[in-house]
Formats: sequence, structure tokens, C-alpha cells
Amino acid sequence: MTKATQALTTFALFFALWTPLFFHSSILPFLPISESLDRVIAAIPLWLIVSFGSYSLASIGYALFTFRDCPEAHQSLLAEINAAKTDLRARGVSVD
Repeated sequence: MTKATQALTTFALFFALWTPLFFHSSILPFLPISESLDRVIAAIPLWLIVSFGSYSLASIGYALFTFRDCPEAHQSLLAEINAAKTDLRARGVSVD
């Protein structure tokens, strides 16, 4: 199962469980739900979006904080830049 399929399945399951609770007065009129719980049920999707955004920002921040330096890649990139400059100078292009 791919991540997209897993996310879609989770969203569909949540929506299938949340919809009857949100529209309980028309779908399930026999289900007594207090007004305070009704407000909480209405706010659940917004809470999930805010939680997902917070988690995403924290994950990106952690990944940036723990990003490792790659000295070998730095040296390789500098060598490629110098080779490109040498090639361009040989073709008569002014570099620098």
C-alpha cells in the first residue's frame, strides 16, 4: 500500500466516522449529543489540520537542525566548478 493510498484510506475512514456525528440531528436524530460536544465535533477537522501543520513544521525544523555537512560533496562540487570555469575560459568566456 502506497503512502497516498494509506492517507486516502485514513481520510475516508475519518470522514465516514465524523460525518454522522456532525450531521447527527438529521442522520441520527435518536442520538442525544450535548451542545458542548456538538461544538467539539465541529472543530475536530480544524484541530486536525492545525495539528498536521504543526507536526509538519516541527519535522522540517528538526530535519534542518540535524542536517549533516558533506565535506566530500563540497570538495567535489568545487572541483566541478573549477573544471567548468576552465572549460569556459578555454572557449573565450569571461568568468568571475
